[in-house]
Amino acid sequence: MAGKDQLVTLIDDLKKNSEQRKFLESLEIAVNMKEIDLSDPKNRINEEIILPKGRGKELKVALIGTAEMQQKGKDGTDLIYGPEDISKFAENKREFKKLANGIEFFVAESTLMANIGKSLGTVLGPRGKIPKPLPPGQDPNPVITSLKRTVRARSRDRRTFHVPVGTKEMASSDIAENIRAVVKRIVGRLEKGYGNLDSVYLKPTMGKAVKIELEMME
Repeated sequence: MAGKDQLVTLIDDLKKNSEQRKFLESLEIAVNMKEIDLSDPKNRINEEIILPKGRGKELKVALIGTAEMQQKGKDGTDLIYGPEDISKFAENKREFKKLANGIEFFVAESTLMANIGKSLGTVLGPRGKIPKPLPPGQDPNPVITSLKRTVRARSRDRRTFHVPVGTKEMASSDIAENIRAVVKRIVGRLEKGYGNLDSVYLKPTMGKAVKIELEMME
């Protein structure tokens, strides 16, 4: 319990010592790895992690599907597009890039995935936003609900990468639980576990980062 208390106290102190902003600040961890060859793609981190306590704010999820799936997803999806929109997006990729930057996740009917990959893959792929495929006729809402609590952990070829863990308005104990879930998943993907983890910092959108001692998370 001591470790848990220390992490919650650290989060409390960060909140107390950081300036209050006029917008909802996100919190993220910066993960620094060591002794790992990231030129080999199999050593790179590319995970989607469900935060046990959620993101603390609403995220946009877009659905691309036929009329049947659009009807099923209309209450739980932020943005809905049909097969005809794929070619429209492909014709104006500059505008589609702006759209994609504001959407956290895409889901799409599996029968449309080949066309999406061919037409929009160059935009969505580098952003890690290739849609989650859904079988025709499936209710998309459970998947969408889950994605709204999900974060990406992507290192690419860099030893330092950032992962959102909540917002400053969330309870510190909830943020701590989210941090542990993310770090546990990342460590589980590293060949040497904590031996490949150099340091972890917690940082608000604006303001100074604070170091999280690794023993606080074990």
